Amino acid sequence: MTLVEIERKRALESRKPLERRLVELGFAATGPTVEVDTYYSRPDVDFLETVECLRVRERDGGCEVTYKPASDDTTHSSGGVIAKQETNVVLADAAQAMHAHGLLGALGMVLLVRVEKSRVCYRDPNRPELSVVVDTIADLGAFVETEIVSERPREEVIDQLNEVERLLDLIPCPVASLPYRDLVLRTKRTLTSPTPGVSQ
Repeated sequence: MTLVEIERKRALESRKPLERRLVELGFAATGPTVEVDTYYSRPDVDFLETVECLRVRERDGGCEVTYKPASDDTTHSSGGVIAKQETNVVLADAAQAMHAHGLLGALGMVLLVRVEKSRVCYRDPNRPELSVVVDTIADLGAFVETEIVSERPREEVIDQLNEVERLLDLIPCPVASLPYRDLVLRTKRTLTSPTPGVSQ
C-alpha cells in the first residue's frame, strides 16, 4: 500500500496550553524552525480552485519541492480530515531554493503567495508515524496540525487521529479547513481591498 498523510488543522487561541499538555504526555519537541513556503499554480489550471499544492519550502539549512494532488470527496472529509499522498523532492541544500524557483518560473508556473511561519514539531517516541505540529503564521495566528503517515486503512488512522486530538484537548478548537496558502491570500486580499466610500 501507499503511504498517505492524514491530517487535521485547528486554530488555537494560544499555543501554551497545548504545548504544556504535549510535554506532560512525553512528546519530544524539535524547533522552533522558521519556514518560508512559496506556492505556485499553473497558468492553465487554478490550483486554488482544484486545491492542489505546488510549493518550494525553505527552512534552516534545507529546501524541498512538494506537490499534493487535487482535492475531491475522497481526500477531504466533512470533519476537516485531509488524506493525500505527497510527492517531495528534497534538494541538496538551502542554496538550491533559488534554482527551484527559477525552474518553476521557466516552466511558466504562476507565483501565488509566500507563507512565513515558526514551527515546532512534537513527536511521540512510541508512535513514530504521529506528529503534532504547532505553527505561528505571520499575520494569521497560531494553529496545530495533527498528522499521521500510514499505510493502514484510512478509517483506522482517522480513529487514531480523533483519539489523539481528544487526548490533547483539541476538540473544542475550531477546524481550519483551508490551507495556510488560502488563509494568507484571503487576509492579504482583505487588507488591500478598498474601503467602501473611500476614494483610492
